Amino acid sequence: MTTPYARELEIAQLAVQRAALLTKRVFHEKAKGTVSKDDASPVTVGDFGAQALIIAALRHNFPGDAIVAEEEAAQLRADAGLRELIWGLVKGTRLEDEEAEGLLGGGVRDVEDLLEVVDLGRSEGGRVGRVWTLDPIDGTKGFLRGGQYALALALLEDGDVKVGVLGCPNLPVDDAAPLTVDIGANQSDDEGRGVIFSAVIGQGATSRPLSTGGLTEGKNIKMKEVTEMASASFCESVEAGHSNQSESAQIAQKLGITKPSVRMDSQAKYGSIARGAGDIYLRLPTSKTYQEKIWDHAGGDLIVREAGGQVTDTKGRRLDFGVGRTLASNSGVIAAPAAVHGQVLDVVQEVLGLK
Repeated sequence: MTTPYARELEIAQLAVQRAALLTKRVFHEKAKGTVSKDDASPVTVGDFGAQALIIAALRHNFPGDAIVAEEEAAQLRADAGLRELIWGLVKGTRLEDEEAEGLLGGGVRDVEDLLEVVDLGRSEGGRVGRVWTLDPIDGTKGFLRGGQYALALALLEDGDVKVGVLGCPNLPVDDAAPLTVDIGANQSDDEGRGVIFSAVIGQGATSRPLSTGGLTEGKNIKMKEVTEMASASFCESVEAGHSNQSESAQIAQKLGITKPSVRMDSQAKYGSIARGAGDIYLRLPTSKTYQEKIWDHAGGDLIVREAGGQVTDTKGRRLDFGVGRTLASNSGVIAAPAAVHGQVLDVVQEVLGLK
């Protein structure tokens, strides 16, 4: 008997794996040492290329599903050189396993189809029907600096996350490898690195090594049991503009956490705590008006919860992915093992003055 969402999970993992090959190629050929933000920057090229490959696979397999993705094709329509550059990368990226490649469908047919495929990600989301959320390169600065980034894909059904997949090319394959303070920069995708995290609602969470062909064997992952806060570790964003780091430091101190925070980009943080490499992920609001994007959290939210964690905002509410393209009804993110999430939430609310 086939388990629920088995096909969606397989296609999502293979699509992310294929797109990861493109992002790795872009990094090695174009990104090393650059911090360029011009229109042909490595981030721009990688974002569009990965989005096109993933959406093409979704279009082939689930043509009736809506897609909420970060990029749209207006920039490509206005720049023929950029369009041709990305088309060349897209048509040259294939999985080495013919059966796996066949499952993903015919891919992107030509340059005009490239534009159409990218623009399929313009759905406004919502609380009805099947909606995929996609961030082709989550953690753009991490990608540029050779740190952590993720290809993030999730399936929502009537506003609830049912399938989540994160491709993290620069994280260690070893689930037991502890987080180190230098993991946010100067990493590589050499041997021993590159992992896919995945989860299906009610079926637990899994990690497996990224490959260039079909899917490798996966292993079940669980969050680490935190027996004493003094030994716990927490992750936060590298960029101070993404999360209030001074308040995070106060929270850690009040909890008795003595280890320095591990700062890394992207939903690699969710994957890292889900497999027990870290314990707590805090993303604290930097302004009252900022709204998180659903594609930055949907996959990681499910993977942590299926690994034995709890994910809420700073007011203790579950993340609501059915509002639209943003988490408009939430403020901040707290992810922690279920047994200690309430304790962390209490201190967060104390520091933020929410009590």
